[in-house]
Amino acid sequence: MTEHDTTTTERSQPPTGKGGERSLQNELGAVYEVPVQLAAVLGRTSMPVSQLLRLGRGAVVELDRKVGEPVDIYVNNRLVARGEVLVVDDHLGVTMTEIIKGDQ
Repeated sequence: MTEHDTTTTERSQPPTGKGGERSLQNELGAVYEVPVQLAAVLGRTSMPVSQLLRLGRGAVVELDRKVGEPVDIYVNNRLVARGEVLVVDDHLGVTMTEIIKGDQ
């Protein structure tokens, strides 16, 4: 065995809380089923109601983002990440490129 080889017996295991790791997973099991709302925001703009009412089919609304800038990803109205828009089959998707930590 070389110094770069590792085996499961050589790895230290993270400490488990009271009741062990499986107990914690069992306790959190119900949380995994809670639905959340996820939104990918391409950009924003503001306009007077009169301008909004004049918009018709085919109207272009300019947003505050430029092409290639990351989109904001919100979970339950909280910014959690930024990412890039991509096409998956015939649907739009988002790949996360940056995780937002803290209250940003």
